[in-house]
Amino acid sequence: MTQIAFLGLGNMGGPMAANLVKAGHAVSGYDLVPAARDAAQAEGVRVAESAVAALAGAEVVITMLPAGRHVLALLDEILPQVPAGALLVDCSTIDVASARAAHDRAAERGLASLDAPVSGGVGGARGATLTFMAGGSAAAFARAEPILAAMGRKAVHCGEAGAGQAAKICNNMILGISMIGVAEAFVLAEKLGLSHQALFDVASTSSGQCWSLTTYCPVPGPVPASPANNDYKPGFAAALMLKDLRLSQEAATTAGAATPLGAEAAALYAAFEAAGEGGTDFSGIIRHLRAMSRGA
Repeated sequence: MTQIAFLGLGNMGGPMAANLVKAGHAVSGYDLVPAARDAAQAEGVRVAESAVAALAGAEVVITMLPAGRHVLALLDEILPQVPAGALLVDCSTIDVASARAAHDRAAERGLASLDAPVSGGVGGARGATLTFMAGGSAAAFARAEPILAAMGRKAVHCGEAGAGQAAKICNNMILGISMIGVAEAFVLAEKLGLSHQALFDVASTSSGQCWSLTTYCPVPGPVPASPANNDYKPGFAAALMLKDLRLSQEAATTAGAATPLGAEAAALYAAFEAAGEGGTDFSGIIRHLRAMSRGA
């Protein structure tokens, strides 16, 4: 049993903390939102009065927050109180620069740290099937592996500080681009009188095959578990995809990488969100493409 402080008990963090409890760990948690605290408490998390209070006796401190500025602000608050020898694991999806800054701040306190963003969405958090992409030392990753295993199905050590965030934004740039490509193909098929099932049967067994098609098909019917069969209720909301695509473009600008399809994907998801669809599953981008087709 490991004593864990879990800070950030929202849609992702709450289920992740609950799975740590189920695995037999002692979990103290905190979130700014009362409803999140109540939900975590119902799952066996001992809810503390503050983030600092949750740190008492912690061997591992896990954070799951919206953005880099939140992570760094929280570290400024809690680092003086983190127990000596504790491991810091940030599972937030944030910019690479902030992730590296978080590692630096931990190192200044003599603490080991990982940036370990996740893939798998709310369903993966609830089902403990997440994939973790970790950046940091090999020793820190080895310490974290048993904890990550209680929350996910796979953990990959991607390299040194910031490498986990780099892997996450590159992966999600691929995902955003591929979902748009699949959705465009279905919109074109509709215009040409080709059925959804016919296109799926061909593309899923030939060169058009990809995860966005075979696991998360953006039209109802061919993949019963996809959000398209549930009015595009998220899974992974379009607003979160936009966040990740914007992070990819910030990183591309900093690194001097040409990512024209990533830039176009970010622009399309920004327009989708501006149309009031930020809470729609990201596969619902097909709605935006249909609307563009009607206006053409």
